[in-house]
Amino acid sequence: MSAALTYWQRDFIELSMEVGALSFGEFKLKSGRLSPYFFNAGKFYGGSTLAGLGRCYAAAIVEQKIECDFLFGPAYKGIPLVAATVVELFRNHQIDLPYSFNRKETKDHGEGGTFVGAQPSGRALVVDDVITAGTAVREVSAMLSAEGVTQLAVLIGLDRQERGQKSELSATQELEKEDIPIFSIVSLSDIRHYIADELADSDLLKRVDAYRDTYGVSL
Repeated sequence: MSAALTYWQRDFIELSMEVGALSFGEFKLKSGRLSPYFFNAGKFYGGSTLAGLGRCYAAAIVEQKIECDFLFGPAYKGIPLVAATVVELFRNHQIDLPYSFNRKETKDHGEGGTFVGAQPSGRALVVDDVITAGTAVREVSAMLSAEGVTQLAVLIGLDRQERGQKSELSATQELEKEDIPIFSIVSLSDIRHYIADELADSDLLKRVDAYRDTYGVSL
């Protein structure tokens, strides 16, 4: 049985359910798999809910003692996430960190360049919603390394703990084997814990367990 949820994990799950970012049912994923749950961070589009999400990310950074010199939000979903996170880090934990994000296309006029905000250097923490195949993280890693970043870690909202199409490892496990530490606010195990203890929905729990048994990774 997994450990009890922290306050920030519980807040994340309940806020996600409130705005419809986390929903239960039957969802066909891009991989073709039929999942009993779905997560879409694009549902956090209100001021109050985005602030709440930022508080969860900020708490995860502090409570998991993630050390970094700046935060980076990959375009596009990572941009509002990283902005909300640095605001809540300062508001709630008195930690003032710079952040930056990338343009999809390099700007050749005005200030020019690929990055907006702080110049990447030192230890970077990438803030994003989920990791699917790990391709985007590898692209960000190469981009930031070229700018002098010495260490890269990633914080995501949800770790599905799900193996890839061609590997017994999840994308997060593959990245960690490449020396890129991956942190998350919640994992599928945490969601399962919430379903069992708070929702008391035995049918949903059975479907989540069946999905995890079929597609989950060995932890």
